[in-house]
Amino acid sequence: MKRALLGCLLSLVFVAIPRWAAAVERAKPAINQEFAQGFDDFGRELREWFGRWGEYFGSGTVKNEERPLIAFMLRNREKLGLSAAQVKSLEQLRNDFQKESIRKDADLRVAEMDLNGLLGAEKFDMPKVEAKVREIERLRTDLRLARIRTIQKGKEVLTSDQRKKLHELLAEQQPTGLQSRLLH
Repeated sequence: MKRALLGCLLSLVFVAIPRWAAAVERAKPAINQEFAQGFDDFGRELREWFGRWGEYFGSGTVKNEERPLIAFMLRNREKLGLSAAQVKSLEQLRNDFQKESIRKDADLRVAEMDLNGLLGAEKFDMPKVEAKVREIERLRTDLRLARIRTIQKGKEVLTSDQRKKLHELLAEQQPTGLQSRLLH
């Protein structure tokens, strides 16, 4: 009985384990590819997230007309002397834009995923790739224009004196030599 058990174990060691090891070796590149793809996707998402973060908080590469001016107005409501109606109007503009931005950002992410799927094919369909890239850029353009339109509407809520005061506050926030074009 012990010999039979020992024989089975030896068979397992000499026959099954090498086959199992070979299967594991064949699987390693797939696992490494999946890991590399996941890491690349994570890196891309991180770059996009930091790009949006920089746009939102006004890094030096973002144009003045695209900074979060309405949030700035609301934070400085006392200095600007905003009425309750003006605050309500600005809050509504901000909230509407945030909702639109979330939708457009989600659409943009889906389109990017679709493009990655198209580019992942062995031989991809160039007309489909081109259409998807154009869709992505249209979504980015739509989002950027929506931001600029919202800022313009926000500026229209202010009186002439409040716009002057806003211009002064913005000038205090910017490094020397960088004057705001927001109110011109």
